Amino acid sequence: MTITIGKIFDLTVEKYPNKEALYDVKKNLRFTFKEWSLEVNKLANAFLLEGVKKGDIVSTYLFNTEELATVFFACAKIGAIFNPINFRLMSEEVAYILTDAQPKIVIYEKMLEAGICPITTRFPQTSFLAIDGDVPSYAASYKEKVSAAPISELKTEIHEDDVYAIMYTSGTTGRPKGVVHRHREMVEQSLICISATKLDKNDNGLVIAPMFHCAELHVAFLPRVHVGAKSTILHHFDPKIVLQLINDEKITKFFAAPTMWNMLLQENLEVYQLESLKLGLYGAAPMAPTLVKACREKLGIQLVQAYGMTEMGPAISFLTEDDQIRKAGSAGQACLNHEIRIVRPREDGPSEPNDIVPIGESGEIIVKGPCMMSGYYNRTEATKNALYRGWYYSGDIGYLDDEGYLWVKDRVDDMIISGGENIYPREVEDVLYTHSGVLDVAVIGQPDDQWGETVTAFVVKKDQSLSEKDLDDCCKNSMELANYKRPRKYIFCDVLPRNASGKIQKFMLRKQLEELF
Repeated sequence: MTITIGKIFDLTVEKYPNKEALYDVKKNLRFTFKEWSLEVNKLANAFLLEGVKKGDIVSTYLFNTEELATVFFACAKIGAIFNPINFRLMSEEVAYILTDAQPKIVIYEKMLEAGICPITTRFPQTSFLAIDGDVPSYAASYKEKVSAAPISELKTEIHEDDVYAIMYTSGTTGRPKGVVHRHREMVEQSLICISATKLDKNDNGLVIAPMFHCAELHVAFLPRVHVGAKSTILHHFDPKIVLQLINDEKITKFFAAPTMWNMLLQENLEVYQLESLKLGLYGAAPMAPTLVKACREKLGIQLVQAYGMTEMGPAISFLTEDDQIRKAGSAGQACLNHEIRIVRPREDGPSEPNDIVPIGESGEIIVKGPCMMSGYYNRTEATKNALYRGWYYSGDIGYLDDEGYLWVKDRVDDMIISGGENIYPREVEDVLYTHSGVLDVAVIGQPDDQWGETVTAFVVKKDQSLSEKDLDDCCKNSMELANYKRPRKYIFCDVLPRNASGKIQKFMLRKQLEELF
């Protein structure tokens, strides 16, 4: 029997037909697995009636909604290729993806209409479906299409090596690239994440991270459906609503970026009953050791970190609960059936996989495993560079310690070279996070005629009395930061620019520096 994403869904429905599967908080809509299955089948049939064939692309431009979850499985059951688009993108950015992907259908919501309306005439071969609000002339009603479709089972033959999705990268360093994943790779990813987070049918997971991103979709949401657990879907992140949902719905586990965990800790936790929450999964960006300790102490939960990238499905390593303190700051050990190497970076192309640096020495992180993408969509040369000799070249700098734990220092592109010395921004950020007056921080290099680059820190204050001297003293007094790594400039700001997965967009900070100086 071929196991595909659609087959996973059908097996769970067969096993737990009357168990609650889905709760859309915004619409106060609840589905059992059997009820949800009927919606999935109707939408899949609606796609077929719209002319969608196996291999055609269906794009979504949605916040976290029941519709996005339903599209995910409807596509999987008819062999359509799922393409979730970042809801934070503006119209021209959306147009870039639609031009590249050429979807048959785009499904969007009223709150994001401003990103769709200006560009529809450029895509005459694409049908636009609105899930809510008044339907404009360029679109049709999603609800009407689904209501008119039959509920019959689908007959399309899907294989595990068929393409399941094209997921566009965050674009933190340039134009986003479409990552192509097949069914078998994400089934494998789901099994790995079920094991790592000890998921079972009794769990109630909360969806607060964006579902268009593989960190939520593949590490949390799909594994929950796989085991028959419930998913409570929150339209968009709000710390007070998250805490209230934990209180009311007895949430047991969820994934959140470190910045989200940090925001939750700023709330008055004493007014909520949070005992049901057992495990917090984090990733998409490093979590400072001080934040790890605060989450465990204030929320009383176990923590698991997932490190990875879209190209790998995404998880390639986990830091388990047992190691959160002993190995605080580490990305953990390689996932099941994955291999991680650290190789000597080269400027003229990919390093040889066997050019491995000694234990404890930093280099580029490369990885091999069963969840690796098949390539970038329409990007032959980029695929060739990223997938070299069977390994994925991450562009991240890190090292392995003598116990095989991975320590991610930074992006290759973010490394600061000052006076001939290599400085990794993350080690400076971790020290600054130890100051109680710091809410958020990002460190970048500023061009300097004398030193090449100098270290500059962008800081969001938790305590408004925080001064540059306070932060400089913090760095000077730290036993973990050499003097030459100290920031020479501090810039206070209200918020740091982050993409939807929680990663800081340092190219935007560099642009701010250019404008300021």
